[in-house]
Amino acid sequence: MHIANYQLAHHSVRKALGLSKRDKIYYSIQLNGQVIMSKAAQSEDDPVLGQFLDFIVEDIRNNPLHIQAISSDLFNRVQSLITDVEFDLDSPLSDEDE
Repeated sequence: MHIANYQLAHHSVRKALGLSKRDKIYYSIQLNGQVIMSKAAQSEDDPVLGQFLDFIVEDIRNNPLHIQAISSDLFNRVQSLITDVEFDLDSPLSDEDE
């Protein structure tokens, strides 16, 4: 489980984990309730997203005629489905949504 909110850590904890100013902390909660803290891996690349984007690039390269605009009907249908949906891209996900 990773807590993605802003975190303050005591100097001794930061030193023990080798944390720099913008590093994140990974919390692992064990079944017995023990909490283990470690420095979160700094991965700017999501391997799954990267593979998906590679797939899209390859598909566009091999099948350029498959690219087409969505129809007005589909656009209007999607708009009608999301008209009253409110969301904040800057707020963290709840535990059940993460």
